[in-house]
Amino acid sequence: MADRVLEAVQAGVRIVDLGRQLFAGMPQSPNHPQFMHVLPRRHGDSYRPDGDSAANDLLVTGTHVGTHIDAFAHVSHQGALHGGAPVAEVMDHGRFLQHGVHTIAPMVRRGVLLDVAACLGVDRCAAAYEITAADLDATVARQGTDVRAGDVVLIRSGWGALFDEGTAAYLGKESGVPGVGAQGARWLVDHGVHAAGADTIAFERLAPGSGHANLPAHRLLLVDGGVYIVETLNLEELSLLGAYEFTFVLVPLNILGATGSPVRPLAVLADG
Repeated sequence: MADRVLEAVQAGVRIVDLGRQLFAGMPQSPNHPQFMHVLPRRHGDSYRPDGDSAANDLLVTGTHVGTHIDAFAHVSHQGALHGGAPVAEVMDHGRFLQHGVHTIAPMVRRGVLLDVAACLGVDRCAAAYEITAADLDATVARQGTDVRAGDVVLIRSGWGALFDEGTAAYLGKESGVPGVGAQGARWLVDHGVHAAGADTIAFERLAPGSGHANLPAHRLLLVDGGVYIVETLNLEELSLLGAYEFTFVLVPLNILGATGSPVRPLAVLADG
């Protein structure tokens, strides 16, 4: 039997890379270890008898750096993880054997872009703007794209365009950062989504000057709702294409017991 997936690919698909390039000095949360990349072995340090030379790399990074996914082990509430799992019981020698990132199955799911900035008629939501349930409903209506149980929903505020302007602009510590709050998180949970992502550093709305001191959407999604979070996405190309519905592909690194993982998610679109 012919491989139908291969046939579909050969017939023509367009792949949109939703991940950010990883590099030392890129914008990232100050709460996580800095990304570092060095070459401990360089070409010319040694040669094989035939004249060949090899180089290799060393990476040091937090698991919540760059475009990444939050596992359920990332956030607890009153000592418990999703489903009421007590932190003290599920953590073993600094690893979460339950709810660690290794428990996230590879995702090949229906993806939906909710382009809230476009719905509001702006290039970028204002700093500290809270994306409400009414905004999400209005975006769904404008686009004609429904949200179904099991979907991966990506919310574009337009703030992602500031990633290339550096850490201060993208983190918005003094100005605040747009995103959903508790109300928007409940909307996502009520719609039964599998995962939710955004083009900002912490997914949800950050108040001016508060940094990451209060993140209610994280608790509602990861702990209460069982919804994975994907952060620091690049959603600009999808917005330019007006691609509101697509096949979403994401595979976390299979790190035993980790609370998150860098990822390079893809949106697969019919070409033409």
